[in-house]
Amino acid sequence: MKIHKKKREMLEGDLTPMIDMTFQLIAFFMVLINFTQADQNKEIKLPESELAKPPEVPFENAITLQIYKNGNVYFDGNDFTLDSLRPRLVVEKQIADEFKGKDGGAQNVTVIIRGDSFVETGKVQETIKLCQDVGFEKFALRAKEKVPY
Repeated sequence: MKIHKKKREMLEGDLTPMIDMTFQLIAFFMVLINFTQADQNKEIKLPESELAKPPEVPFENAITLQIYKNGNVYFDGNDFTLDSLRPRLVVEKQIADEFKGKDGGAQNVTVIIRGDSFVETGKVQETIKLCQDVGFEKFALRAKEKVPY
C-alpha cells in the first residue's frame, strides 16, 4: 500500500490590518498621555490650601519655575539662583516676542510658580519680581488642594 503525502502550501497572511491597528493604538495613547507631569520636580512639596483648585483649561503658553526650600529655582531641567536665572528668562522672553504675531509675545506667557511649602515667602516674591522685570505679566501659583476631613 502506497501512502501519498499531501503537498502543503505556504499560506501568507495579510499584515495590513494588524499594522493599521498598531498605529491606531499608538495614536490613541499619545492623545491620552499627560505631559504636564513631566515638568514637575518630585523634590518640591507644594503647600496645602483650601482655596486651591485645578485650572479649568490648561495654559497654552506657559513656563514653569519651581522653587526649592533653599530659594534656588528649578527650570527647564537645571537649577538656578535668582541671579543666574535672569539671563535664561531674558532668552525665554525673546523667544516669546519672536512669535508675537501668532501668540501675542511675552504678554500671553503664563509663568507657573511651584514653590515648596517650606520656601520663604520672600523668595517667591523675589522670583515674581524678577519675572516682571524681564517682562512677564501673567502668573499662576500652584498649591495642593487641602482635602477636608
